[in-house]
Amino acid sequence: MGRGVESGVKRKGRFIVDAVETAEGAGGADATPSVTGPVLDGIPRPPGAAPVRPTPSPRRRTLPRPWRLVPAPRGTPFTFSYATVLVITSIVAEYADPALVHALHQGSSTDVAHLVQSPVLVLFASALWVAGGIGSPYFLACLLVLTALERRIGGWRTAGVFLLGHVLATLATEVPVGLAVAVGHLHGTSLHRLDYGISFGVAASVGALAGVLSPWSRWPIVVSVGGMLVDDLIAFTDPMTNWGHLLALAIGVAMWPVMRRWRA
Repeated sequence: MGRGVESGVKRKGRFIVDAVETAEGAGGADATPSVTGPVLDGIPRPPGAAPVRPTPSPRRRTLPRPWRLVPAPRGTPFTFSYATVLVITSIVAEYADPALVHALHQGSSTDVAHLVQSPVLVLFASALWVAGGIGSPYFLACLLVLTALERRIGGWRTAGVFLLGHVLATLATEVPVGLAVAVGHLHGTSLHRLDYGISFGVAASVGALAGVLSPWSRWPIVVSVGGMLVDDLIAFTDPMTNWGHLLALAIGVAMWPVMRRWRA
């Protein structure tokens, strides 16, 4: 059976060779056979044949990757490094001597007195502490929001968004306190009000992140977070901080045009 197939292949091959030699003899020694039809995968097509289009490859389904929600050293180096610092300072705040912790918090406070003396130092130092430690909801929100933002616009820009919201919201809440004390509307002790934490930067990052999400995700985030901050303000437990959260969220929303250019 195998030999019969082999003999048929040889006869077929010999027939093709004879046909090519006959064509060469008719056209001259230098004539070469021409192929006028299209060639697909090395096989010449007849001149009148319909074009053969390659079948498209099936589209791959993207599986959910939940590990991309948390920071990683290579994927989100800024968020990973910043989260590590926050974990360290939270451990210090939890287990160190209370007097030492109070002194560190006081030295990092962005109250009016410290802003007048060393504004750059306290603006950076106050963002190194988490009010409530790593069990605080703001710490979890910080990890998720900064990770998502860094994967879309990069580490340096994410750090810039966070610091911009942190600095501007802090100044917008503390400067009026200083003016109120100067004109006699507030007591002088308000100049030393303990103020530190990451909440202003997180709120600004939430607002900025919404700008690079789809509309189906953007507006529910803005409405839900904004409504929660308004409820805190109505409760009037810490009005200056609550106003700072709303201002920080508005700063992030105001950055939507810049965020979209960075994303593009």
